[in-house]
Amino acid sequence: MSEQAMPSEACKAGEVEIRGGVAPYLQLDGAAKAAEFYARAFGAKEVGRAPPDEKGRDMHIHLYVNGGSLMLCDPFPEHGYPDVKPQGYTLHLQVEDVDPAWKRAVDAGCEVVVPVQRMFWGHRYGVLRDPFGVMWSIASEK
Repeated sequence: MSEQAMPSEACKAGEVEIRGGVAPYLQLDGAAKAAEFYARAFGAKEVGRAPPDEKGRDMHIHLYVNGGSLMLCDPFPEHGYPDVKPQGYTLHLQVEDVDPAWKRAVDAGCEVVVPVQRMFWGHRYGVLRDPFGVMWSIASEK
């Protein structure tokens, strides 16, 4: 590993708490831009990042979103991680009030897939797609 790719102090094992029972790790082309977008759209806070490699790719960015961990990296095809379009999953945010969270995400640039509405199970719920192709659902009881 080159000196440039060595982990930062904030990314060493045990230095950043991994929150939540399941911590999604997304591989996105443009992980650094996604981290910036998730801060605007979902209030994400960056808590750790490994320095980019010599090609400018990020191998690890750790965010806290809505009380849980979300980790990101760029594709690394030479290591078995090719660029693959996100599919087959949705990241869910259960919030106190769906309306301000929804507005923030839409204003930041998320595309509405399913408008917020009262669902048969009682929650107000909607689905968005972010500019990186990731689906997000947001819901609240009220």
